[in-house]
Amino acid sequence: MKTYYQILFVIGLLFESIGQILLSKGNNFVYALKPIDFAHWSLLLGAVLLIPQIGNFRKSIFTFIGAPIILVGITCIIGMCVLDFIWWSQPTQEIRNQFAGHISKFPSIWKPFITTGPNFLNVGLFLLALNYFKQNKVGVLLITIATFAVFFFSFSFKLILVYLITALGYGLIFFNNKRTNEL
Repeated sequence: MKTYYQILFVIGLLFESIGQILLSKGNNFVYALKPIDFAHWSLLLGAVLLIPQIGNFRKSIFTFIGAPIILVGITCIIGMCVLDFIWWSQPTQEIRNQFAGHISKFPSIWKPFITTGPNFLNVGLFLLALNYFKQNKVGVLLITIATFAVFFFSFSFKLILVYLITALGYGLIFFNNKRTNEL
């Protein structure tokens, strides 16, 4: 059963990448997606697919701290997607701007779901990866680089690379280890 959850976890990270690829094409592209907002549905599905594995990480201080943090990040991604679905459903850019102007006045909505909250996902992913440093240093190093990129680099396709590199890192951790059953 663990392997099934690990596969879903890596697929979830790949869905995060797909969502970021679609978002990188710009707001006009996303608003034109029909019949649904495929970009944010990819992000939502990706976040949800991470959940089953969270309870299957080995018991350690990294899991004790990382599991709640990743759950906060997943919750924030889900909230962000809900807000973005509302934006996407509006018929005009003027209404979208009014909605953005309105909710940006509420830090209790704007900060956790738009600006800072989704970064908790990456911090949680990093902390959970530290469980496997002895077994797969390369995988953990890739996830570490991806996490630092979130906070210290700024380029247009950053989040695409972050989630692809993180998926690769977890793929190495979960599937390139002779002791996968122990993970």
